[in-house]
Amino acid sequence: MGRVLLKACFTLCFAIPRPNAIGPGYNSRRHVGKTSLMNQYVNKRFSNQYKATIGADFLTKEIMVDDRPVTMQLWDTAGQERFQSLGVAFYRGADCCVLVYDVNNAKSFEALDSWRDEFLIQASPHDPENFPFVVLGNKIDVEENKRQVSQKRAMAWCQSKGNIPYFETSAKEAINVEQAFQAVAKNALQQVQEEPPYVDYPIQLGPGNSQSYGCNC
Repeated sequence: MGRVLLKACFTLCFAIPRPNAIGPGYNSRRHVGKTSLMNQYVNKRFSNQYKATIGADFLTKEIMVDDRPVTMQLWDTAGQERFQSLGVAFYRGADCCVLVYDVNNAKSFEALDSWRDEFLIQASPHDPENFPFVVLGNKIDVEENKRQVSQKRAMAWCQSKGNIPYFETSAKEAINVEQAFQAVAKNALQQVQEEPPYVDYPIQLGPGNSQSYGCNC
């Protein structure tokens, strides 16, 4: 059995170039730590220095999912409104969408509905009602008295959307990062196995394991 390629977008949505690819992608508000989560997972590194994503970046990581070799392409898409028009290019063909919010920022949590709806509109999955999402509540390492979104509230939202898998994470302390990405990969792989082939995939990836895409805004 050959290696499967998974593509994910950090606005967090999963995308897959056919026939042997799986991809996730990420959706989130700015400053929620999606870039840090991706860097912690792939490179085992964390930095307190914030650098806004311009357009989109991606990294790759080779993993095993249920004894299958998988190459994950993790796409980190910009949270700024001026880059939202790029979403259709990066979301289309996705296999799973990862929604990231900051547990210490209620507005980032309240934006999950709009990010989820935007992803489904732009990605146009074959079966939107059953398309897999994963939600990550990040920055749980921050002092408890600064927390604005309870675990109970987040889990209730996920249950109302069809029992979306939910993880509370810390990119800084590497808490639940590995487990969360394993869940993303498993959901993406299942989506690939169940979904009919996607043909019109618009993004061609060149050699190397890291790229950046942006615009001259």
